[in-house]
Amino acid sequence: MASIPPADDLPTYLTPLPDRVEEMALRLAWVVVAVNLAGTVFGFWYYRFQLLNTQLVMWPVVPDSPLATLLMVASLVSWKVGKNRSWVHALAFVGNLKYGLWVVVVQIAINDVFATGDPYHWFLLVSHLGMGLQAFVIHRYAEFTLPAVGVATAWFGFNDIVDYFLPIVGDYHHTYFGPKLVNAGDHSVRAHDVAAAAAVSLTILATFLALAIRIRRLENGLASEVD
Repeated sequence: MASIPPADDLPTYLTPLPDRVEEMALRLAWVVVAVNLAGTVFGFWYYRFQLLNTQLVMWPVVPDSPLATLLMVASLVSWKVGKNRSWVHALAFVGNLKYGLWVVVVQIAINDVFATGDPYHWFLLVSHLGMGLQAFVIHRYAEFTLPAVGVATAWFGFNDIVDYFLPIVGDYHHTYFGPKLVNAGDHSVRAHDVAAAAAVSLTILATFLALAIRIRRLENGLASEVD
């Protein structure tokens, strides 16, 4: 059984969760796995109509949040069974932080959740905020090597491109979100620009944080110099 690694001496902006919260999440890793599996199932159900309207070859870029929570499951399980995979950890970190916080932005800036008080939009906001925050427990057991962060950057950067800027097969592949952008092909509304800016900004932010954690751990002698 994997033991919980000691807390890193990292600045708060890299590890915003208190140590005791990180440790509780890791002690309850199998519970967190179960919650993420439930979220993954719900997420694929949510995307069912969009998947049916998307060519099969592009399915991997459509269900963003459920794939991110599935990566969180893979990351935790690989750590618990002693089969650490740096690229899985990096994908899980960037994916959960990116799409968790992206949905928060969408609910606030596009769906006006504070004004409408819509219970379903509040559910999406709170659940995805938790999804974004859970990314910050990964650093306790993961080593964000440069190749691993490169894989995550390439995948989520590609996702942003086909979602908002240059679809390769068919139409754009971003989530059908909000009453202000019901038609995925309507990119004339400001909501599309807000969603695209948030997605790209969060890809950059998550990549920066992963690399910053790597650099600070090297400076503290807690990571291997060789990738």
